[in-house]
Amino acid sequence: MSTILYSVVGLLLAIVVIIALIAFQVTWKLTHPKRKPLDMDPKDFGLEHVENVRFSSREAGISLAGWYMSAERETGHSRKKTLIFSHGYSQNRQEPHLPALSLAAQLVKDGYDVLMFDFRNAGESSDALTTIGLREQQDLLSAIDYVESSRPGHALGLVGFSMGAATSLLVGGMDDRIEAIVADSPFYSLREYLEENLPKWTGLPRFPFNWFILTLSPILLGANPREVKPYEAVKQAKKPIFFIHGTGDETVPCQNSERLRALATNEQTELWLVPKTGHVRSYARYPEEYGQKVIHFFNEVL
Repeated sequence: MSTILYSVVGLLLAIVVIIALIAFQVTWKLTHPKRKPLDMDPKDFGLEHVENVRFSSREAGISLAGWYMSAERETGHSRKKTLIFSHGYSQNRQEPHLPALSLAAQLVKDGYDVLMFDFRNAGESSDALTTIGLREQQDLLSAIDYVESSRPGHALGLVGFSMGAATSLLVGGMDDRIEAIVADSPFYSLREYLEENLPKWTGLPRFPFNWFILTLSPILLGANPREVKPYEAVKQAKKPIFFIHGTGDETVPCQNSERLRALATNEQTELWLVPKTGHVRSYARYPEEYGQKVIHFFNEVL
């Protein structure tokens, strides 16, 4: 009898170990997405005087690369305001679904400087763990530091897409240097989002893998999705936020932005629900209207 019991216990332990190994392997893959190349030329979007920049993240050992676009150099006119772009998960500064360079060109033409940079483990920035908004906050803070030191006196705003939108809310909602935020397709809470959507990303059954991925893997990697809570930052932010979300978004449903909008306290906060549009596809569908709305928002609040 004891031999049978030991065998059953041994089998159960082996199953648990196998599940844990699979969960960790999947988590490792999700936190190390394959880099996408920088394959767009700013000149193709009418940006002739783009400065290649590099600065250090607030997290030691991580170097970040980007482009700085000066409205003064491009057009001879500057509002003395800089907008910092933040890209989505597994993307890079180009955010090719827009593409971000097209939006940047509209903003520069209107007198805004723009900084586009690669988060860790993306584009030309250093290798590091991708944490979907947790440690990326240190990267965005360093981008703000860079603009503050290199363009003293400039008013600062953030423009983020998906993961970058959530990160912009987390950082911009708490940092007094940031006066306004545009958040395109953010998630409400990373833990809540992953609990609901992990099977879509992993291809694994919700039970038992969700628990292993969300509980054990964060301990091993030192990155807990419970700490990524844009809704808390929005509740505490006193500044205007412009939420943009497609009603056809199946990756991060538009209810995320609706719930975040409900928590915002600034009377100039807005929500634009773009009909039948997918995840971070609003600009691609309505580039002129999108650009005009973003410019109007910043003209009013920044």
